[in-house]
Amino acid sequence: MRKIHTVLRLYHQAGLSQREISRSLKIGYGTVGNYLTRARNAGLSWPLSPDMDERMLELALFPGQRPDAPQRRFAEPDFAQIHIELKSPGMTKQLAWEEYRQIHVDHGYSYSQFCHRYLTWQGRQKRSMRQNHVAGEKVFVDYCGPTIPIVDARTGEYLSAQIFVAVLGASNYTFACASLSQKESDWIDAHSKAAEFFGGWATLTVPDNLKSAVTKTHRYVPVLNASYQQWSDHYMTAIIPARPYRPKDKSKAENGVLVVERWILARLRKITFFSLGQLNDAINELLVQLNDRAFKKLPGSRRSLFEQIEKSRLLPLPSQRYEYQHVRNARVHVDYHIEYDKHYYSVPHILVGAQVEVRASNRIVNVYAGGKRVACHGRSHSQAGHTTLDEHMPQAHRHQADWTPERFEEWSSDIGPSTHHIVQLQLKAKRHPQQSFRSVMALLSLTKQYDRVRLERACTRALQIGSPTRTSVQSILKKGMDHLSTEVQQKMLDDDDHLNDHDNIRGPEYYH
Repeated sequence: MRKIHTVLRLYHQAGLSQREISRSLKIGYGTVGNYLTRARNAGLSWPLSPDMDERMLELALFPGQRPDAPQRRFAEPDFAQIHIELKSPGMTKQLAWEEYRQIHVDHGYSYSQFCHRYLTWQGRQKRSMRQNHVAGEKVFVDYCGPTIPIVDARTGEYLSAQIFVAVLGASNYTFACASLSQKESDWIDAHSKAAEFFGGWATLTVPDNLKSAVTKTHRYVPVLNASYQQWSDHYMTAIIPARPYRPKDKSKAENGVLVVERWILARLRKITFFSLGQLNDAINELLVQLNDRAFKKLPGSRRSLFEQIEKSRLLPLPSQRYEYQHVRNARVHVDYHIEYDKHYYSVPHILVGAQVEVRASNRIVNVYAGGKRVACHGRSHSQAGHTTLDEHMPQAHRHQADWTPERFEEWSSDIGPSTHHIVQLQLKAKRHPQQSFRSVMALLSLTKQYDRVRLERACTRALQIGSPTRTSVQSILKKGMDHLSTEVQQKMLDDDDHLNDHDNIRGPEYYH
C-alpha cells in the first residue's frame, strides 16, 4: 500500500503524468491508472486524512477484503522425514510432493513452493546434510590421525595402534577397528572386517590417497594398488579415491573420523592396553553406543537409519572371506624361476624372459601370465631355496633332475661290481657328488655302444692298471683290450712294469 500512497502524492502534489509515475516507481502504466481510478471512485482527495493509515487506505480502494478475513493456512511438510526418504534409490522430490498432497489435498503447497521450502530447510542444516547420498551407494574409509598406545607386556615397548574408520554414506552407520600399521595387509584386513560388521558392502568405496590404496595419485586416473584392486574385485565394489587435497570428496569419512576421535578415542585415552585384541574389544563396546545414539536434528539413530534404509541395499558378502595376497610383478629368470621373498619358484620354461604377476598369500604363491594362472606353489620361507615342479622343466632337464648318487650306484651295481666300484670312486673324487654326475653318466652310457658284459670287463681292466677313469675304460673298449684273457692282460702288465724300470727314469729320489 505504500506505492498507492506514493502514486497519489506524485499525481496530485508533484503533478506527474501517469507514465512518469510508472517509470519512477517501476510499476505498470495500467496499475497507476487503476489506483487513481479506485481513489476517485472512493471519493478520496489529496491530501489524505491524517487518520487514514495504510490498512484503511487498502480497505477504501479494495472494499471486498475484510480486515478480519483469516489468511489461508498450509500444512507444513515433515522435511526431516522427507530428507531421509530421498536417500532411497529411485525416490524423487516429485514423488515426495505427490505423497504429501495425497494427505493434504486442500491445504498443501504447490510443487514449486514445496521444493523452495525444502531447499530452505536443507540450507539451515549442517553442511554434511547438503550431500544427498543414496542408500547402499557409497562407503567412506580413512584412518584417524591420533593413535592409541599399546604396551608389550613382555618387553614394555610402546606400539602405536592405528584406528581405521568406515562410514556408510546414507545412514552414517560407523565402524572402527585398531591395527598395528597402515600397511597394505592391515588396510585390506580392516576393510574385510568392516564388510562383516555391516553385513554387506556399498557399490562404491571412497578411500583417501594413502600408499596402501593408491600407488600413483592423479586427479582423473589414479593408479590403484594391485592388492587393493584384487580385494575390490572379490567384494564386487568399485574404488573411487578422493581427489588429492579435496577433503570434501570424503566429507563423510572426515566427519566419521572426527566422531570416532571424540566419542571413542577420547574415552580410551586414560586406559592402558596390553594387546590389540583388548583394544578392539573396548572399541566395539563404544561403537554400539555411538551407533545407537540419537540424532540431534533427525529422527532415530545411525543404527535405526541403517536398518531402515541401507542394510537391504548393500551388496551381499561373498561366500568366502578375502584372503590377503601380496601382488607384485616379476621377471622369469633364464633358469625358468621367479624370485619372491628371497625364494625361487619355477614357472613353465617357455616363459623365460617374460614378465609375470605374483600373488602370494601366507600359504600359496600363484603366478599369472596374461591373466591366466601358470604356476601354483606352497609358500616357502627358506631363503635362497628353490621350489621346482618337473612339468615346468624342458625335457632334457627333467632327466638331469632325476640324477642322484643313489640312482647312479644302483644303475652301476646292476652292470657289475667293477663298474660299481669305479662309479663310487668317481662320486667321491669331487667335493660335491653333483660335480661328477656328467662323467659318471658318460661312463654308464657306454652300454649303448658296447654291451654290459664288455663294460664290466673294461672296468675290471681299468682297475687292474690303476686308472679307474671314463677315458681309460673307453680306450680299453675301443682297442678291444677287454677281449684279452686274464693271462695275456697280466703279461702286458708285467711288460709295462719292465718298461717302466730303466735308467732314464729319475725316480722320486731325484727330487730330494
